[in-house]
Amino acid sequence: MEVFSFLFNFTFYYPLFMAYVWMLGAIYYYFYWERKGTTELPTLSQYPPVSILIPCHNEGDNARETIHYAIQQVYPNFEVIAINDGSTDNTAEILDELVKQYDKLRVIHLATNQGKAMGLCMATLASSCEYLICIDGDALLDPHATHWMMKHFVDNPSVGAVTGNPRIRNRSSILGKLQVGEFSSIIGLIKRAQRFYGRIFTVSGAIVGFRKVALQRIGYWSLDMITEDIDVSWRLQLDHWELHYEPRALCWILMPETLKGLWNQRLRWSQGGTEVLIRYFNRLFELKSWRMWPLYLEYLISIFWAYSMVLTVIILLINILISNMSDSLNQPILISGWSSMLLGVTCLLQFLLSLVIDGRYEKGLAKYYYWMIWYPIAYWLVNVATCVIATPKTFLTKRGKRATWVSPDRGKKI
Repeated sequence: MEVFSFLFNFTFYYPLFMAYVWMLGAIYYYFYWERKGTTELPTLSQYPPVSILIPCHNEGDNARETIHYAIQQVYPNFEVIAINDGSTDNTAEILDELVKQYDKLRVIHLATNQGKAMGLCMATLASSCEYLICIDGDALLDPHATHWMMKHFVDNPSVGAVTGNPRIRNRSSILGKLQVGEFSSIIGLIKRAQRFYGRIFTVSGAIVGFRKVALQRIGYWSLDMITEDIDVSWRLQLDHWELHYEPRALCWILMPETLKGLWNQRLRWSQGGTEVLIRYFNRLFELKSWRMWPLYLEYLISIFWAYSMVLTVIILLINILISNMSDSLNQPILISGWSSMLLGVTCLLQFLLSLVIDGRYEKGLAKYYYWMIWYPIAYWLVNVATCVIATPKTFLTKRGKRATWVSPDRGKKI
């Protein structure tokens, strides 16, 4: 029973502990970097040319809108490069039509599906600019996003990448509403806290800027990693480049609104994180990589937590079926009584903190406050299950296989 008691306490208190770690880190980030910062565009000491890269695979429904928003950047010196990566819909025709409409747009066509990483590599080689802004094919880039990201590169030569602040466009379903809260109160706070603690687990593939010389040093994107954004984040930081977070660099993205789409997305994220742990395990024994140790340890513990959660639930079910919850074996159910209240209060506290911070950049977040109560039930179950499945799947997957596009569920636009 001591083992069960340990498992129960660990599965319940570990996410609560990490929630307060993220909140404290985000609070420090806010007061140290963000609170005194203005939302008005700063004057940069220079405005070097920038290439905005947009890899597209079957983005016929989104290409026009995405390109239109990218072209509207207020930054004075930029171009847009769209990569049609073997699309089987009308993406190629739309891009060819748009290139006649916009002088700043260039288009690269790849004959077959080569994967997002290859598309980005090809566009980078085609670009003559030292700085790159990469967005997804469904992302609507805020007009000031490039300006805010370039501030980090211009002010600090050690910055290799800057990750922006993706916001959810589709909010018609329960899953959409939950993800609005997740990106604010979970992902946004974690990015701030990790930036304060020293290293960021991953940039956002939906909106991220790169210094080209940093990419050249690490060999650009890996073609065989299922999540190229996690992989490039680790390789840049192992090469001692800094990764910054810029909350004022906004873009609006579509996210899954079906359980199947959410499952496939989170399974890919979990597999991508585990791939990074495996591939760069030996690099972590180098003393010069010590600043990556907390990230590695935290992810390992989160995997252990997922399996502990499953084991705890199994023990509880066996307890119910065999012993009928006898007094000697009686244990509290995971979500009940004061524990569920503490969990709910913590989630609401996280979202309240995100309202105070992110409310500067997006109005109307308060109406999604109620939905965050359900976040642990909805997303813990999905994240636990995908982690438990993705870990052995990653070990069994053949190394070196090209990671190609699979069109995701993007929900419905609003």
